[in-house]
Amino acid sequence: MALFGEKYGDEVRVLTMGSDEAAGKDYSVELCGGTHVRRLGDIGLFTILSESAVAGGVRRIDALTSEGARKYLLGQAEIVREASAALKTSAGELPARVAQLSEERRKLERELTEARKQLALGRPSAAPQQAEPKSGDGPALDARIVEGVAAKDLKSLVDSAKAQIGSGVVAFVAVADGKASLVVGVTDDLKDRISAVDLVKLGAEALGGKGGGGRPDMAQAGGPDGAKAQDALDVIGARVKALPPAA
Repeated sequence: MALFGEKYGDEVRVLTMGSDEAAGKDYSVELCGGTHVRRLGDIGLFTILSESAVAGGVRRIDALTSEGARKYLLGQAEIVREASAALKTSAGELPARVAQLSEERRKLERELTEARKQLALGRPSAAPQQAEPKSGDGPALDARIVEGVAAKDLKSLVDSAKAQIGSGVVAFVAVADGKASLVVGVTDDLKDRISAVDLVKLGAEALGGKGGGGRPDMAQAGGPDGAKAQDALDVIGARVKALPPAA
């Protein structure tokens, strides 16, 4: 049969490779328009580097043969030797050792993240903080610039602060590379009176950003001007302080 729409003359070269004695036929029989070797033995060592899809039902295989394959495998063996020496283990135990180190690193990263959260919660707030609600001053407010905390960890940090404050509003800003990330949390007893989404939008505007979103009890936003972090907390604090007392 003709493959891939190729044009064939009256005579077509057919190459066979290997044999399946049980089935009584060759392992592979292919039409070929031209070869680069006289026989399979010329190829010698063969190692596949990668395989990928190039079209529907068509795969591409990148491989090395002969001397190129030998040099490549020698290089890979040297990499394994150096890695084994660095990790003080044998080549056979190298995968398990790498997996162990990866798990240890993930554990340490989790512990470091938790330690940074606890440190941030234990620091004095960068903005005035109301520990207790006072008549005419609105709900309790914990508003601060936190250091050493990644933006992705702000939500869990705000959740912890909400649990500590009991009833009130929490607004935390983290600054990295000159940009600010802001998360605002409102405890469940207050979310019908004031929305975290409204507060975070006020803060985002002060940070030179727009929008922000989330839920009435938790919202996030950001802005390009990290230097205005305190301004964002101040405008949120003023809005919370102006909240009328509960009926």
